[in-house]
Amino acid sequence: MNFKEKIFLDKGLVKLLKLIDAYRLNSNIEIYLVGGYVRDLIINQTSKDIDFLTIGKPYDLVNFLSTNIKKSSYSIYKNFGTASLKYKDYIFEFVGSRKESYSKESRNPNVKEGDFKDDIYRRDFTINSLSISLNKKNFGLLLDLFDGRKDLNNKLIKTCLEPKITFKDDPLRMLRAIRFASQLSFDIESETFQGITENKERIKILSYSRISDELNKIIMSEKPSYGFKLLLTSGLLKIIFPEMDNLKGIEKINNHIHKDNFYHTLKVLDNVSKVSNSLWLRWAAILHDIAKPLTKRYNEKVGWTFHGHEDLGSRMVPKIFKKFNLPTNHHMRFVKKLVRLHLRPIALVKENITDSAIRRLLYEAGNDIDKLMILCKADITSKNHEKVKKYLNNFAIVEKKMELVEKNDKIKNFQPPISGDEIINTFAVNPSKIVGEIKEEIKESILEGKIKNSRKEAYSLMLKIGKNKGLIAKI
Repeated sequence: MNFKEKIFLDKGLVKLLKLIDAYRLNSNIEIYLVGGYVRDLIINQTSKDIDFLTIGKPYDLVNFLSTNIKKSSYSIYKNFGTASLKYKDYIFEFVGSRKESYSKESRNPNVKEGDFKDDIYRRDFTINSLSISLNKKNFGLLLDLFDGRKDLNNKLIKTCLEPKITFKDDPLRMLRAIRFASQLSFDIESETFQGITENKERIKILSYSRISDELNKIIMSEKPSYGFKLLLTSGLLKIIFPEMDNLKGIEKINNHIHKDNFYHTLKVLDNVSKVSNSLWLRWAAILHDIAKPLTKRYNEKVGWTFHGHEDLGSRMVPKIFKKFNLPTNHHMRFVKKLVRLHLRPIALVKENITDSAIRRLLYEAGNDIDKLMILCKADITSKNHEKVKKYLNNFAIVEKKMELVEKNDKIKNFQPPISGDEIINTFAVNPSKIVGEIKEEIKESILEGKIKNSRKEAYSLMLKIGKNKGLIAKI
């Protein structure tokens, strides 16, 4: 099958192809489109990451392309025999053909120059082994050495070579198989999946940075629960993410039974994914109940309890982020905050809503209140439709109340109207515990609604508190 016409529909690629053709006038280079771009082209998906295979080193070609494409930049990685070219929102990757061999003791291959067949034979899955010739004699021709087109049509992930060999050679391919299945909503061929389960222990030789890269791609799938179910069934989840694996299972004592927190978490994750593409909000969904196994207790009167799981879960977030080499910056703090607060709005719908409770929630959530509410709504996974409807209606009441309180009191990203420096200057005191006490009392008075969030009322209260503490304001 020839894909010439389809290739030329991509305007960003056309410019590059014309320059490649010009370069070829003084070169015998062979070049092919390979990998994910070809796969996505066949299933009518778009991609801005485009991989090329060259027979021979690609450095001179990439240098030529960069010289002739304005506002482009390129990098050369001679240790790996690769080069990349960035142009607008495109990333073009060029890889010289090679063959690989592995030893049992290492996940790192011995790499040598090879021909076209050598390179295709080192590909992981049949759907990624497809290539399109960009050479004069057969331009646009689809080359399919492993029936990848058939597996694409059948929505099947299958290794090119024997699964045992494929996964022993590079254990990351086990995660990649599950990632592609999750992203594309494909099945994993039975022998391929068996190969994953039999070789799962080899995943331990990988760095967590490589693992987290694939895990994040699973999380960003349209329905990430599918990928996590595959991780669970294969046994990989227990190795790479035991904290999440520990969520599975139920326990029954007398007539008391608790829900399976693993599958509940997956429902919450899917619910969040329907309304948000935020990776970190999805991580908050994954971790919101992560401490439940550690806080599970049985009470004869009330049944199973998980008291304090939100606080313990919040404290677990940094450790988990560090393990997966995830950023420990504002993204981690965001996830930590949402895990800690995820029960607060739910608690509010169960009782008479006070302005004070609303203020405190707004104060602690700040600008993340909307994302917190997304998580809380997603957390309603009951099969009782009337119960779900009741909770959602109550959440609507809470949100309306938050809107009114915020309009009146401006509590989001609340900054105390009176600073510590002003307290020091007013009462001519040194920085000390008493300054912090005055600030805290002013803050609490605002949150409790005793005074408005205004400088005038806060200043008057400061003078009163100071007087009660035996301080004299400078006149």
